[in-house]
Amino acid sequence: MSNKTFTLSEDLYDYLLDVSLREPPILRRLREETAADPMARMQIAPEQGQFMALLLQLTGAARVLEVGVFTGYSSLCMALALPPTASLVCCDISPEWTAVARRYWREAGVEAMIDLRLAPARETLDTLLVEGHADSFDFAFIDADKENYIDYYERVLKLVRPGGLVAVDNVLWSGSVVDKTIQDEPTQAIRAFNAHVRDDRRVALSMLPIADGLTLAMKRTGE
Repeated sequence: MSNKTFTLSEDLYDYLLDVSLREPPILRRLREETAADPMARMQIAPEQGQFMALLLQLTGAARVLEVGVFTGYSSLCMALALPPTASLVCCDISPEWTAVARRYWREAGVEAMIDLRLAPARETLDTLLVEGHADSFDFAFIDADKENYIDYYERVLKLVRPGGLVAVDNVLWSGSVVDKTIQDEPTQAIRAFNAHVRDDRRVALSMLPIADGLTLAMKRTGE
């Protein structure tokens, strides 16, 4: 996986950031702190975080769901773009990584709008459905273990309202999806997920070559 748009040359990527990125200091500090973690590649690219924030503003989102928090960069990007009355449900299993997220959420003044649920994401998503939250979220972001992408997607699609948007990270997997010599489980899972969504007529679909590949799926009305 990649935490920058891997399809660009270094010079062109630097130019993109120079003329486009408007990263608040708190987000930059979180990104720099996370860079010291051995798993830093799990963090989304800053240009992707800014793009998702713009999507939230364009769609007027007020209820957001995130599957996979890590140290909280993506959730903080989204929370800062939401109105104060909005809510963000975040699913993760790591108290250690999400402790970093909580610290930055608190400093940014958005902690009150975030409902962090520490449990396997499938359990949390099933609980949300049992609690009556089907068709209630405006936007969802999936960025967790790739082997469960289809399971997460199917549950999330029930939770997102008609006309709502699902964004899914790492769908190009640093280019490994087209390398037939690579047959590890995460790569095969992403290929299966991409094919699954390609054939899903319940959504309008677009895959974007931003960062490590981002799929956008809008739930069609009546689904």
